[in-house]
Amino acid sequence: MNIITVVVIAVGLAMDAFAVSVAAGAAQKQLKVQHALRMAFFFGAFQSIMPLLGWLAGLSFKDAIEPFDHWVAFGLLVVIGGKMIYESFKLKDSQDGSTVDPARISVVLILAVATSIDALAVGFTLSLVTEHVAVAVIVIGIITFALSYLGCWLGGKVGHLFENKIEAIGGVILIAIGIKILVQHLLF
Repeated sequence: MNIITVVVIAVGLAMDAFAVSVAAGAAQKQLKVQHALRMAFFFGAFQSIMPLLGWLAGLSFKDAIEPFDHWVAFGLLVVIGGKMIYESFKLKDSQDGSTVDPARISVVLILAVATSIDALAVGFTLSLVTEHVAVAVIVIGIITFALSYLGCWLGGKVGHLFENKIEAIGGVILIAIGIKILVQHLLF
């Protein structure tokens, strides 16, 4: 797997974390650098760990699914991407009266797990297309860290203007990668 594909996958996966970071930055009256760094660190770490776990699980099943692995990779990426697009269009009711402090460590942990579940399935997909996952895991973590930090900062500046659109773009990117994997396998 080439580095450009890895970077594109990383950006696609990071869109959930970026969107949540924008919302978290907008929710804080006065964003502190330490809160943005904490969120970026946890999001980056979980986005790195989950694909690694998915990749390890996928290696166990690789021999059994190798004849149709391109279809599995395509299906998983389309489902994940479709879910991201669907969720980007759902109404998000932030006027429910509850207040959640996105700077609290318990909230950051929950958000980090929630935004990295898709990365587990992508890790499974990576086990079907590459035996070398270290670079992918590192790149995914770094890009997620950077975009999450940027998201917190932007959220503090511009609020929720782009939150849903960013998540939809991430979904489209993952679907495009799934299509690329399928076409490459069927044509070459």
